[in-house]
Amino acid sequence: MAFRHNYRNLKIWKLGISIANDISDTILSFPKHERFDLSSQMSRCSISIPSNIAERSARTDKSFSHFLSISLGSSFELGTQLLIAYHRNYITDIKLKLLEDKIEEFQKMTMGFQNSLV
Repeated sequence: MAFRHNYRNLKIWKLGISIANDISDTILSFPKHERFDLSSQMSRCSISIPSNIAERSARTDKSFSHFLSISLGSSFELGTQLLIAYHRNYITDIKLKLLEDKIEEFQKMTMGFQNSLV
């Protein structure tokens, strides 16, 4: 029988939750006209990061690895959206750096974990 992962015990899931919460707090200050555009996209993207980890954590390692790739893709997409928010002066350079650092940490940890599954 294949090993199953309890997502609540995974550091990458916990970091993904933290990123999603940070993004939720960050987009509160965005202009109202962004509510259905960039804010919504960033919210969905950040929520996708830990959600994909949770969704497939009880599956086989091969299936789980695929969903880790989707989670990683969402993290890279979120990084791009943060640059757009910064360019539009919705976030400061300090906020951008803090969020980018956290996302980069998630990416490194997730890729390392993913490599251990193979």
